[in-house]
Amino acid sequence: MIPEFLMIEGAPTPVAPFSHAVRIGPWLLVTGQMPTWPHDDEAALPEGVAAALPEGVAAQTSRVIDNLRIVLGGAGMDWSHVVQARIYLTEFERDYAAMNDVWRASFPPGRLPARTCIGVTALARSALVEIDVVCFRAL
Repeated sequence: MIPEFLMIEGAPTPVAPFSHAVRIGPWLLVTGQMPTWPHDDEAALPEGVAAALPEGVAAQTSRVIDNLRIVLGGAGMDWSHVVQARIYLTEFERDYAAMNDVWRASFPPGRLPARTCIGVTALARSALVEIDVVCFRAL
């Protein structure tokens, strides 16, 4: 199988040199998405450090999930194909519960993918959260 490197129209501009996703057979590996706006990658992050609004990580997690949906849709998949996720938080202790509330609400009951959540010292553009996913769809 030959990997297919995908840049998805309408998805946020990558903040570094990478593809939005790579498809290999039934697998889709989606690059970590940031809480940036697809229509304006220079806009301030939602409820982020610059805006200093109270619901920071919840708003950023929602934006990241929306960005993931854009990439998945452009690759011909959807949220039901997500089988694994990695979540990165810059303020793990403070933001873990709020992020989980948004994450849990994004999936139907009993349909949560495998997941790892990691506390990190920093993310690009001073984001509070970044999420990457692995998807599977039988051929």
